Amino acid sequence: MVDRPGSDAALYRLMAWLSPSYPVGAFSHSSGLEWANEAGWVTDRPGLIAWIEDALAHGAGWNDAVLFTHAHRAAASGDDDRLAEVADLAAALSASRERQVETLAQGTAFLTISRAAWPVPGLERLAAHVGETVAYPVAVAACAAGHGIALAPSLTAFLHAVAANLVSAAQRLVPLGQTDGQRAIAALMRAVAETAARAASLPDGDPFSQCGGLAVAADIASMQHETQYTRLFRT
Repeated sequence: MVDRPGSDAALYRLMAWLSPSYPVGAFSHSSGLEWANEAGWVTDRPGLIAWIEDALAHGAGWNDAVLFTHAHRAAASGDDDRLAEVADLAAALSASRERQVETLAQGTAFLTISRAAWPVPGLERLAAHVGETVAYPVAVAACAAGHGIALAPSLTAFLHAVAANLVSAAQRLVPLGQTDGQRAIAALMRAVAETAARAASLPDGDPFSQCGGLAVAADIASMQHETQYTRLFRT
């Protein structure tokens, strides 16, 4: 069944897919935050908020938003060749080995689970044209588009999930208490909304030229995490 954008059924689907209980392994990833904490770069709630805001505005969070936008448009229009191009770019556009592991592991798990629990023809076409190994934002975007869920709420929900997972990681690393974690999520609402709106308003064209940023510290943290001696997280 395809739902009207904004319907209760569409909201239910987004909440299910982007819930911490959806088994994509998000809990095992910190996007380099573990090394940033070890290095003393992120040691409290204000530092965490600033770190995630930068990622959303300039770093991997922004790139994922761009890729999500183009993947959703391609899937919604039935342009499988275009969707495959975006998927190839998403798999290649990782600043480190761990960044690639993170996006492909979660995306592949999401595609596998969603094909079984939330089947829709668009997911089958994605698997047929791209394969079963796919980047996370592409998999979620294709699923949302296949179920008739509009870009704006889908992208907002996706970016919220990304930010919330980093907050969850910080609660174990910094550490932050439950209340401080929720304060951080509340403080990040504007950054999530602004990034989603900015990406959703991008013109059609080359997503590669719209990606990129200056979140260099986050990319360095991801690279350094590969050889960190003691680790709680896979990335």
